[in-house]
Amino acid sequence: MEPIMRLALQRFGAGRRNRPLPQPLPVSFAPPEPEMAVAVIGDVHGMIDPFLDLIAQIDNAAPQAAIVCVGDLVDRGEASAAVLRHAHACRDRLTVLRGNHEDMLIGFLDAPAQEGPRWLNCGGLQTLASFGIGGLGPASGGARMEAAAAQLRAAIGPEIEAWLRALPRLWRSGTLVVTHAGADPLRPIEAQTESALSWGHPEFGRRARLDGLWIAHGHTIVADPVCADGIISVDTGAFSGGGLTAALICPGNLRFLRVRS
Repeated sequence: MEPIMRLALQRFGAGRRNRPLPQPLPVSFAPPEPEMAVAVIGDVHGMIDPFLDLIAQIDNAAPQAAIVCVGDLVDRGEASAAVLRHAHACRDRLTVLRGNHEDMLIGFLDAPAQEGPRWLNCGGLQTLASFGIGGLGPASGGARMEAAAAQLRAAIGPEIEAWLRALPRLWRSGTLVVTHAGADPLRPIEAQTESALSWGHPEFGRRARLDGLWIAHGHTIVADPVCADGIISVDTGAFSGGGLTAALICPGNLRFLRVRS
């Protein structure tokens, strides 16, 4: 495995594609030091074939590595149902974090009329279709949204729904922290809000952390994976043809694995 190096790659703005951020404040970071080998998989977004291929690559390269998915398993791609079922079936092997798209799916189940339009506009239509549910759109009325939510709850099943609701928003080993969308750099990692971890924080990537922790995250699409200034970015836009990426991190070493979609 190649030594960690500062990669001269452009980082993009939180929640938006191709929006440059100012460079973080210059702070000297020691390499990330997890207590074990860790593979951090970026946003899957309903892309089952790259997901399976990438897990196979990780198992071949580092069979003892912990595998952490940054969240956003669902929406946008065409196979969210298959991705959820596989991740749940492999829950003893995979740790899945709760991303903003899992938040939106759960919000739809809980309050379909209120939360449905936003979720459907953000890829929920594809998730519903993957479970065989159609016939509605963002402008559908409350009764149709309620019916679709009931259908989705039945299709997901109580076990997977309970698992989704219990997904953590943060995973840590040594000086490596994995979240979906980053973290507030001005707060201790144990004092982060759910919103900052799953939806992002405006200062993430603008200000460097001062506690020596590295944050591995997804949520923000980058053209190529990033390892720089205490941040490891692994969302390379699997649903839009950019491929699915994992950062394979061992003490003192990091390399990226990527499956083109």
